[in-house]
Amino acid sequence: MLLFSASTIAGFALLIWGADRFVVGAAGAARNFGLPTLLIGLTVVAIATSAPEILVSITAALHDNTELAVGNAIGSNIANIALVLGATAVVRPMIVRSTVLRREMPALLAVTLLTVMLFLDTYLGILDGIILLGGLVLVMQWLVRLGSQANDDVDPIQEEIAAEIPSDMSTGMALSWLALGLVVLLVGARMLVWGAHHIAINLGVSDLIIGLTIVAVGTSLPELAVSIVSAVKGEHDIALGNIIGSNMFNCLAVIGPAALIHPTSFSAEILGIHLPVMIALTLILFAMTYNFTGAGRISRVQGIALLGGFVWYIGYLTRIN
Repeated sequence: MLLFSASTIAGFALLIWGADRFVVGAAGAARNFGLPTLLIGLTVVAIATSAPEILVSITAALHDNTELAVGNAIGSNIANIALVLGATAVVRPMIVRSTVLRREMPALLAVTLLTVMLFLDTYLGILDGIILLGGLVLVMQWLVRLGSQANDDVDPIQEEIAAEIPSDMSTGMALSWLALGLVVLLVGARMLVWGAHHIAINLGVSDLIIGLTIVAVGTSLPELAVSIVSAVKGEHDIALGNIIGSNMFNCLAVIGPAALIHPTSFSAEILGIHLPVMIALTLILFAMTYNFTGAGRISRVQGIALLGGFVWYIGYLTRIN
């Protein structure tokens, strides 16, 4: 058990460091290649930030652990809203000014509902994977158009993204960090999946539960760090955009490949509690941030409520298992 725990912890550490270097390298290279700032933030950085979840889930599916992969995606979406956004709002209440984010929120709702619909038969198959990856292509095309549009009124999130992208990094250095980050992510993903799977066996719980809890929280740590640091610096839109983008890619780019690699069936439990919690939190996020008359707000009290909900959810999983 000690060996499996050590492998899991080491995997988390490698994922966090590798994700940071991967994001820095990807953003720096994209800027040097002349991509618009907003496009970099909406696509390159969003995908790079979700790299831990994507690689962990692909690694799990390749080793016949699709339940762990799916648990990672659903659990990460729950953790991103309840834990990451909740903790961020507690540290510093958030004001959402970006019109780009208000356009992304309906897309996140649509992607979430699509994902839930594909789980209604409690089977995740090749066709489901094709549908999700097709949705990923459509979302990427939409984000590219959105990020490439010239606008005289600079969106607040564009200024925040510009301040975070390294401006003095050579292309060679950026590509080196990108490659090193990817290698470290791959190693970390393999160590995490191996350790988490054997912890599940030793504890007598399913890979789905381990994915929903230990793995999901661990792979959400980069989002937690980025969001809190961004909020403290007053970059509220980046903090929220990080969560919205991550949740969309978790549904499409994490679950989709896992379904293609290793189709599998699930217990009705996933429909009874886990997916409803994910939908409910997504709707709550929409209600808190999508203000039709002005900037959305997420108060410290709302942050405490989100954290309380996350503690209840983890406690519930502990009791039933």
